[in-house]
Amino acid sequence: MSQATTHSLTDFTRTRWSMVCQAQSAHALAELALRYWYPVYAYVRRCGHPQEIAQDITQAFLQQVADDLRGGNARPPGKFRDWLLSKLNGFLAGEWRELAEGGQVPGAPPLPELESRNRGEHERDETPELAYRRSFALEVLTRGLQRLRGEAGQTGHLDMCEALEPFLTRDPLPGQYDELGRRLGVRPLALVLALKRLRQRFRELVREELADTVVSAEEL
Repeated sequence: MSQATTHSLTDFTRTRWSMVCQAQSAHALAELALRYWYPVYAYVRRCGHPQEIAQDITQAFLQQVADDLRGGNARPPGKFRDWLLSKLNGFLAGEWRELAEGGQVPGAPPLPELESRNRGEHERDETPELAYRRSFALEVLTRGLQRLRGEAGQTGHLDMCEALEPFLTRDPLPGQYDELGRRLGVRPLALVLALKRLRQRFRELVREELADTVVSAEEL
């Protein structure tokens, strides 16, 4: 990574995670906690809790974290991902049963959606920590992809973005550019250039999502 790039990333992360921590921006931190709802649920499920109990635990835990952050009772150090997992382990070891009887957390995903992801994203013998870290990484990628689609929609290129989406992380097979070109009514060369731009922007968006969760550019 070039010195200029590192300097730019350092400035960027300071404006997002480090400065949020330093200024104790409670609202931003609470929203960040609620954003990663599923990784917490995946961890709790892998710890052996049934579906409904795991959902209740996740709701209660994230509500407690959000309340603590909004009240200025916590100052997350280091990587947000690791800090959240440490808080979760402490919560599971404590009196979570009483807290899990509380109300619904706004924006909590429905149970069928949670279980669909739980079946599709994890191996049967996956450890709780591995499930958490895998889900956290997938959440970052998903959010980056959602932002990429949003930008494409605003510029009128959503159809091309969706057609090229499978190739953001792998190269097209021989003949696929021609096939896509016929379907979209564009030349294969235009698709090659469009895919290059989409990949670059996707990497930038994923890096921005990661910048929400680390203190320094070196951790990206």
